[in-house]
Amino acid sequence: MARKKKVSTTSSLNDVIGIGNIFNNEKANFIAGLTLLALAVYFIISFISYFSTGALDQSLIEHPLPGEIMNTKRAFSNKCGSLGAYSAYFFIKECFGLAAFIIPAFILITAVKLMRVYNLRLGKWFLCSTLLMIWMSVTFAKFLEPFFVECHFNPGGGHGQYMCQWTENLIGSPGLTAILGLTAIVFLTYVSTETIMLIRKILNPTKYFTDKVKFVISNHTKESINADTDEEIETIEDPEVFDDPVAQIVNFDDNVKTDAPAQESAYNVENDPIVGNADKNEKKRGQANNDEDFEIEKATEEDKANNKTLVNIETGDMSPYDPKRDLENYHYPTLDLLKKYETDGRPFIDMEEQTANKNRIIEVLRNFGVEISSIKATVGPTITLYEITPAQGVRISKIRNLEDDIALSLSALGIRIIAPIPGKGTIGIEVPNAKANIVSMESILNSKKFQESKMDLPCAIGKTITNEVFMFDLAKIPHLLVAGATGQGKSVGLNAIITSLLYKKHPAEMKIVLIDPKKVEFSIYGPIANHFLAKVPDEDSDPIITDVKKVVNTLNSLCKEMDTRYDLLKLAGTRNIKEYNQKFIARQLNPEKGHRYMPYIVVIIDEFGDLIMTAGKEIELPIARIAQLARAVGIHMIIATQRPTTSIITGNIKANFPGRVAFKVSAMIDSRTILDRPGANQLIGRGDMLFLNGSEPERVQCAFVDTPEVDRINRYISQQQGYVSPFELPEPDIEGGDGIGGAANVDLQHLDPLFEDAARLIVLNQSGSTSLIQRKFSIGYNRAGRLMDQLEKAGIVGAAMGSKPREVLILDEVSLDSLICTMRNSPQ
Repeated sequence: MARKKKVSTTSSLNDVIGIGNIFNNEKANFIAGLTLLALAVYFIISFISYFSTGALDQSLIEHPLPGEIMNTKRAFSNKCGSLGAYSAYFFIKECFGLAAFIIPAFILITAVKLMRVYNLRLGKWFLCSTLLMIWMSVTFAKFLEPFFVECHFNPGGGHGQYMCQWTENLIGSPGLTAILGLTAIVFLTYVSTETIMLIRKILNPTKYFTDKVKFVISNHTKESINADTDEEIETIEDPEVFDDPVAQIVNFDDNVKTDAPAQESAYNVENDPIVGNADKNEKKRGQANNDEDFEIEKATEEDKANNKTLVNIETGDMSPYDPKRDLENYHYPTLDLLKKYETDGRPFIDMEEQTANKNRIIEVLRNFGVEISSIKATVGPTITLYEITPAQGVRISKIRNLEDDIALSLSALGIRIIAPIPGKGTIGIEVPNAKANIVSMESILNSKKFQESKMDLPCAIGKTITNEVFMFDLAKIPHLLVAGATGQGKSVGLNAIITSLLYKKHPAEMKIVLIDPKKVEFSIYGPIANHFLAKVPDEDSDPIITDVKKVVNTLNSLCKEMDTRYDLLKLAGTRNIKEYNQKFIARQLNPEKGHRYMPYIVVIIDEFGDLIMTAGKEIELPIARIAQLARAVGIHMIIATQRPTTSIITGNIKANFPGRVAFKVSAMIDSRTILDRPGANQLIGRGDMLFLNGSEPERVQCAFVDTPEVDRINRYISQQQGYVSPFELPEPDIEGGDGIGGAANVDLQHLDPLFEDAARLIVLNQSGSTSLIQRKFSIGYNRAGRLMDQLEKAGIVGAAMGSKPREVLILDEVSLDSLICTMRNSPQ
């Protein structure tokens, strides 16, 4: 025999009546709301009509004759008929008097709630309406009765009149007045905590006025001090500024109150909080002492010279050098190569979720004795920031210690408390959204902020909590450390950085060195090797470095390139790459002296921990040297690791990498290793990260760029005209011997095909310049350097003399032909 399932009485009653299904049916709720709305309007009309027709209908109501209740003879004068007359008579005369109007008001609130016009808490509204109606009924009966002597009803109704007489008989008129006042204060305190502050200000008005911040400007002289003692100090209040209009903000006024800020005016001398008020004080003092008014005179500008232009002395009126001329038909990637998503980075605001979170936060704080005066929610793509303003006397540390309790109440993956928010007098609570939104790379690159950016190396990587595009200039950071656990978004973040650079920079302006020990992360960028990648000269080497030995050679080569660039900066009399390139473009630097246009070089290492474990100091030392010195010459590094330990991220590395990006990590100690503070262990993953380049980290949702999108971008670039080969870095020096590219290691049996042509060019021009060979034969700087080493080995030019051209040892073409003939017949 089957066992019967026990059904509770409440559940069966709900099933019979249908209560449980009514509030889940939108159509039924809307129809019920419309019905209550009509009923509320009906009551209001009948109540208003009762003021003029109540006396006429009173005898019919109190002594009805057969058939009159149906009003067949139109005996009732009320606009709403006999039913309206009976309703108004009962609620106004017999019950609550003028306070009876709260009844149709509450019915109206219930109607808009069922129709989902407003999201209200009916339980709280019912309690407040009931208490207010009873209080008003007794109050009107006590204080307004003398004004309604000739009226046909008491202003407090029968209920108010009875309660007033009963209470006065018991405790007298002063006791009734005290009870009414106390009840009003308790009710207002329940509705809003601002009542407490208002009462405190009323009871202690002196403290209220002295609490304002006073600001006095004094020059610390005896005259000013004496003047201050005889004069009232002027109070300056801090201006309040509107929040960022880009941010999507939800203000809550349920249980708490948010003061509406006023917009800050434009800056000038008169409204400046320091200069303007100081000016007013000085004028007051001057008038009191019969002195002249204090005036501020605007400084005059220097006259500009007319018809005076800067002329390049060396080159005259030559047109500026264009580094993009070699690839003048190059087209930047288009936005249609990227994928669009439905949300497009705009967060969806779920009011029910936000209201529920707000209520839980307030409840938890109040359970632990923390009162707040306002709360504001800023909804981002994956995180909502709740800004709370604590009441006076609340310690910040008390709120900071409630982090786990708030997370438990919200059932959140992890929350983060910012106490206080820098630059604001509020405390921030970051709570993950129930439904995260994807931030597409297309929405980032299509923004006005990125399109109109004037940064040297703009990196747009995501959006902040306020839904603003977050981007930084790698040239100013100048090096970036990326760390986080496996699968939390590091590779996507690196691809986002590279993608933003490819969309903004020309191949002539930037080169990228990709180091990928895992061999699979950066292989997708192989097709753009001749456009953007740089490598050490080696015919068999892949432009994407994967071998640890080649990584060491590449880093040493970058150090040599750095030293060469510093020599050129010194020769040009400039301090950084930007000034140097401006001079070179203006043709103020002579290429025959070794000068050349310098593109930015971005070095990206995907798994730094694996390199440290394999090569150790051989890797760390050149990286530290580049990080310390290479900023001025345009070489910038981005290193990433999934093992943020002190053995990987050493103090030497951290000291030279001020920019930090931390994705989710598993332990707080890892967060302290990356950011020198906790926080990364409280992230939610999937691109959620903290960016640090200063005092406080900023939370950012990384933009998502998928592998097919990167592949389309690379194929679009590779189909265009590019350089003959990747950008060649200088060959690194071998420890304990001459350089690989030096003349001592040149084999004259394997000469360059351009050797004879280069030798004739040098002899005819009597100038041993590498840049001359480079320009004449349209070859790279490194190949021209190897040709010069071969010419030195053959005895055609002398040894290098720094940045000066080499000495030409062969004076005429006849002697050159004789030397070349001897070299051909020589057995070596």
